Amino acid sequence: MKKTLGTLLAAALLAVLSFSAKAQTKVPDDINALLSKHTCLACHNADTRLVGPAYKDVAKKKYTNAQIVELIYEPKPEHWPGYPPMAPMKQVPKEDALKIAGWINSLAGGASKAPAKKPASKKS
Repeated sequence: MKKTLGTLLAAALLAVLSFSAKAQTKVPDDINALLSKHTCLACHNADTRLVGPAYKDVAKKKYTNAQIVELIYEPKPEHWPGYPPMAPMKQVPKEDALKIAGWINSLAGGASKAPAKKPASKKS
């Protein structure tokens, strides 16, 4: 009985440690302040799906910074099947939206600073 209990405790501890060891993206303080100010964190997280997609998943779409800004102002629910539609966030100043977009793109290994060549609505 003691051996079984010890084995179960060891397995549980190992599971907890492996879950805790998963790297979480460090959000810079200035970006975190913007995400909080504009209520982005109510629906999004850097690493995991909440109500909306994780920022890392947005980065994988390879939108330009300008396209992300466009999507902040005019979300395209068809780009994210399986998620509830995002409300347009037109109150976010463009300067703040560009900073957020640049950070999101940095999660994919580098920010795209080029202006959008085509509207985000054409991206699939």
